[in-house]
Amino acid sequence: MRILRGAPSTWDAGESLALAIGVFDGIHIGHHHVLRLLLEAADSRGLKPAVLTFDPHPLALVAPQVAPRMLTTIDQRIEQLDALGVELVAVLAFNEAVRGMSATAFVEDILVKRLRAGFVVAGEDFRFGENRAGNVALLGEVGSELGFETVTSPLVGAAEPVSSTRIRQALETGDVTAAAALLGRSYELVGTVVPGAGRGSELGASTANVDVDATLSIPRRGVYAVRAGVGELVPAVANIGVRPTFGEGVETVEVHLIDRFVDIVGDAVRIEFVARIRDEWTFAGMAELADQVRADIEAARSILS
Repeated sequence: MRILRGAPSTWDAGESLALAIGVFDGIHIGHHHVLRLLLEAADSRGLKPAVLTFDPHPLALVAPQVAPRMLTTIDQRIEQLDALGVELVAVLAFNEAVRGMSATAFVEDILVKRLRAGFVVAGEDFRFGENRAGNVALLGEVGSELGFETVTSPLVGAAEPVSSTRIRQALETGDVTAAAALLGRSYELVGTVVPGAGRGSELGASTANVDVDATLSIPRRGVYAVRAGVGELVPAVANIGVRPTFGEGVETVEVHLIDRFVDIVGDAVRIEFVARIRDEWTFAGMAELADQVRADIEAARSILS
């Protein structure tokens, strides 16, 4: 896969593209529909399938107080697009210059001059340009003048369209099963394992403390059956919370690899959330907590088997 980053003035696609445009946070089943249209169009027209995405999310600049937590890092997004057959990804840094571009200039300068669009597909709710003045109707009008075809992808899900917002809402309630149904796969966090307090070993279940990007959506506090690992993903238990039994107040993500005893401090670990086991509880002491940890491991083992 080819990746274009940095100033658009340095971009040159080199050949005509079939282009899908959007944030594509999470690459959920609604996005899959857009990408199917893209790949079919690219194949039938002899174009290279490509995606133009934005990083950071436009709201992080326009209204940071309401900017959503993301479902994927930009690297995860690119990895998933690659797996789906996209051959080029252009990552447009959403900054004041991009925010201030007129809708027509966005089409002329970026889509046509830099990305050589021969076909464009976007969701029906896509907006672009200064004051969000551009929409898919404008794309169609300008495209007919500048030589590219535009297709609008309807939202998937009828009365309740699939969206990144709905997935975030599911994660906020801890419903990772509902999130997976909307994503088309288990929700995944990626982070670096950092040294911890070592209490897991005292409880008979060593844990890896995972430092997760602060911009990412974290499922509701509690205990989850997950698959996790550095390379191969294995059955595991994840705990998200503030360790109330010990009077701590900082939210952490911890994972215990079931029946695996490996030192992965410093490594990047993936965590795929399969099912919620329970809420976060406060225990009377270490013995009671140790009993519950063993019960959580057995519950996860049963779910994941």
